[in-house]
Order: sequence, then structure tokens, then C-alpha cells
Amino acid sequence: MSEKYQQLVKRLADVHNLDRTAAVLGWDQQTLMPAGGAAARAAQLSTVARLAHEIFTSDETARLIEDAAAELYGADYNSDEASLIRVTREDYEDAVKLPAELVAEISRATTMAHEVWAKARQNNSFQSFLPALEPIIDLHLRVADYIGYADQPYDALIDRYERGITTARVKEIFDGHKPDLIALIAAVNENEGRVNDSVLHQPFDIDKQRDFALDVVKNFGFDFNRGLQAVSVHPFCTHFSRDDVRMTTRFNPDFLNPALFGMMHEAGHGMYEQGSPASLEGTPLSGGTSLGVHESQSRMWENLVGRSKGFWTWALPRLKQQFPGQFDSVSLDTFYKAINKVQRSFIRVEADEATYNLHIMLRFDLETDMIAGKVKPADLSEEWNDRFESFFGIAPPTYTLGVLQDVHWSMGLVGYFATYALGNLLSVQYYNKAVQDRPSIPDDIANGKFDTLLTWLNENIHQHGRKYTSDELTRRVTGEGIQSRDYIQYLQTKFGEVYGL
Repeated sequence: MSEKYQQLVKRLADVHNLDRTAAVLGWDQQTLMPAGGAAARAAQLSTVARLAHEIFTSDETARLIEDAAAELYGADYNSDEASLIRVTREDYEDAVKLPAELVAEISRATTMAHEVWAKARQNNSFQSFLPALEPIIDLHLRVADYIGYADQPYDALIDRYERGITTARVKEIFDGHKPDLIALIAAVNENEGRVNDSVLHQPFDIDKQRDFALDVVKNFGFDFNRGLQAVSVHPFCTHFSRDDVRMTTRFNPDFLNPALFGMMHEAGHGMYEQGSPASLEGTPLSGGTSLGVHESQSRMWENLVGRSKGFWTWALPRLKQQFPGQFDSVSLDTFYKAINKVQRSFIRVEADEATYNLHIMLRFDLETDMIAGKVKPADLSEEWNDRFESFFGIAPPTYTLGVLQDVHWSMGLVGYFATYALGNLLSVQYYNKAVQDRPSIPDDIANGKFDTLLTWLNENIHQHGRKYTSDELTRRVTGEGIQSRDYIQYLQTKFGEVYGL
């Protein structure tokens, strides 16, 4: 291996380790840290973010990138070496545009804002969150200006999570399948009485919920020798390395779905990180391709596996053993329909598959309008309620069920929301290809054998880390770019069966 390449890898490992140190501090903040520690934690994270940025954007890093590229000139595009240089150069070209002071200030502001958001959400007080939100939006407007954009500021922000995509392209994808979603939801609403989910709304012991969900995701393939689960206000998954992956859950003592499907979801993210090759560990190539591809993994395990009838052929008898007397008379068909009930709901992370993307479209529209200056943060709660009612026909009765429900703005994840809906589309696109390649997958799932699917994902998605953009990877795997055709067909077929449409 070339000398300059090895020097580059060593330097990038220092940046990676600082980034993962920040992840450890962030995990602790959301799971264990007392609220009083927020100011000190903000200072700590700000320092780590500034140091990582300064090292990465230094002239020495730039020199090593170009020297290594010269030494490896002509290397195969798909090789780890060529990919590392290509991805690092792209990351560098964006990062070097941002002053270290701005990066540190964003870290400081978002660390403090998370604690403010958590308290505001608990107290149902949007006004108490607004003073923390306004500077975050201003800071990201500055980020967009520094990075630059061809069409609109939001392009610079969404590109940080889904490289190569534009606001216009996302809008095109959303507009392309929104009418079909609305038509499907309308057809379901006309037959809503055909599905009853009351069986899911009972008192469920939280310890038993946790044990059952942990058993499910362990069977999926989440490796608890290299991962663990905890509780947080908003469920999430993070990692400090491929061998240390953390996920969190929140529990509802009277509703089975949130913790169970939430843990399936986060385990999907976790198995992606655990599937990242050891050879890429500590480099910019480790981990997931993009946030959209990452979301495809979580939604696949949560929905295409976890909400399938085949899965519950295996899992329902185990659930009956875990909660004796509560599901004894419940048939597979009744349970399957219950967990797939379509209904207008306020909370995105608990939304059914048919309505979920509408939640994302609402947030995408609000974000783009905020960044364009069409909606001021002070007007966000009113805009949220008005648009939610236009989308769903109901208005959130509280801020907690509305504008304050998501953690993302407090964390500075502006430009992130669209990736959730893109992940839904990709989840079906990838799953269909997996079944085409491995036709036994549905039957294997019904028999509690999940490694056929996981192995396919390891070989076709996970092993590449960040070597490719999401579009490159998707074309490599499926032969075409992201499309909504498969997703809409999947929803129409599934809910046509569930509701007898």
C-alpha cells in the first residue's frame, strides 16, 4: 500500500475517533446525563467538533488527499482505496467551506437546544423552545450560504444527508406518488370498520414488552455482543464503532406497537452498522451510504418483515406465551390486520405505512419554506397545525403531539426529514430485489429464519459502506434509480387485502 495513502488513513482515523467521541457524549446526554449537565456538555461537544473540523480541513489533509490520489492514479473505481480518496475529497470540499467557529457554534447551540426541547415537549410549551430553535435555523442558513447552491439554500442542506439529490428532485418524487397515497387512504377510510386494533391497546407490562422485543431483534440478527438497548425521549440508533452499536426505545404501558416496532426499526439501523466491513472501520467509508439508504434498512425490518403475515405466523405464538391470557383467542388474521390498521394519527414514528410518507411531506414542505424565508420559526406551530389539518383532516390538540414531537430540529438535523420517505421507497425496491435473488425469503421469515435476508443485505448493501452514493448503490443493486412504483404497488396490494378493497 502506498505511503501517502497510509498517512491519509492514519489522519482520517483521528478525525473518525473524534467524531465517535462526540457520539459517545451525545448518547450519554440523551440516556443518562442529568439535565443540569447540559451547559458543560455543550462546551465539551463544541470543543470536540471544532478539533475534528480543524484537523479534517487542514492543509495537511488536503495535501495527503492529493498525494495519495497521485500514488493510486488508475486504481479501480470500486476499490477501497479509490473509493476512500473519492469520498474523502467530496467530504473535504464541503467541510473546508465551513469556518471551525461556525461548526463549534452549531454543536454548542444544538446540545443546549436538545435539553430545552425535551423539557418543552414534556411541558407542551412551544414558546419555551422557540428561543433555542431560531438560532439553529439562522446557523443553517449560514451553512447553506457557505456551502453554496445552484437553485435554493435547502439544496445545500439536504445534500449533506443524501449526496447528489436536490430539493426539486425530492419534490418530484413526492408529487409523483402523493396522489396514489391519498387515493389509497380515502379507499381505506371508506372501509375503516373492517379492521379493529383494540387488541393492541391493553395494559402491557413494560419489562415483558422489552424482553419480547429484544428477543425478536436478536432473532433478526442484531448482535447484542456488539450492541445494546436503552430508553430515551425519542428513539434513535447510534454507533461508536461497528462493534459498539446503541439503540434506544420508549415504552407505552397501554399500547404494544411503539416499543415493539420501534425496536425493530432501530435494530434495522443497528444491523446496517454492524454489517459495515471491518476493513473500512475508522475510515470515512465505514457505516451507511446515506440517510435514505439507512432508513431503507430500518423500515424494511420494521414493516416488510415485522408487519408481514409471514413474520407473525412465527411470532404470534411467542407473543401469546409472553402475555398469557391477553391474546389467547386472537387469530393470526385478526392480529395481522390490527397491526396494519390505517388511521389518521399525530405521531410520525407511530404512523401506519399508508400515511407515514404524508407526515414526511408535511415536514419537508415546512423545512423548505423556513429555509426559503416563507415561514418564520415563530409561526411554525400555527403553520404545522394548519398544514397537518389540510393533510390529515385533524389538528393536533397539543404542541407535544404536533410541532414538538420530533427531536430533529433541536439537534440541527435540517435537511434530514425527506430521507425517511426516500427510505420507505428504497426499502421495497431493495426487498423486491432480495426476494427475486433469494425466493425463499418470505417462507424463511414465516419459519423464523431471518439470515437469508440479512445475508443478502450484508452482501449487497452493508459491505459497501459509503463507497457509493445512494443513486450509485441503488442502480448497482436494482438496475434503476430510486422510484415509487414498487412502494405504491406494495401498499395497494397489502392494504387491498387487509381492507378487502
